[in-house]
Amino acid sequence: MLAGAVTAAAGTGLVLALIDSSSPLRGPLTLLFLLAAPAAAVAAWLRGLDPFGRVLASLAGAVVLDMTVAQAMLALHRWSVHGGIVAVTVVSTLVLLLVPLRRPRGRAARRQGV
Repeated sequence: MLAGAVTAAAGTGLVLALIDSSSPLRGPLTLLFLLAAPAAAVAAWLRGLDPFGRVLASLAGAVVLDMTVAQAMLALHRWSVHGGIVAVTVVSTLVLLLVPLRRPRGRAARRQGV
């Protein structure tokens, strides 16, 4: 239930930022999105870690991804709030979609202990 609430709040932050709303919730909810989306994508890659380590590593990965996008935009002289949010969304989605490709499936995977 908490995950659903965080997802809804983060999605609301995404929408508020992209439509350039003047709501006072825009800033906090957008920051929630910028942490939650990449953290969820990184956490999907870290299935083998214990829960506490997985949370810490996924939050660190989210900050790294956000800072990498910001640094790339600054280096290219293409700073844009909308562009940054879209870039973080695209990279997070790509990471999340690539998770099934890295896991072996079937009997051979079970025999190898994966």
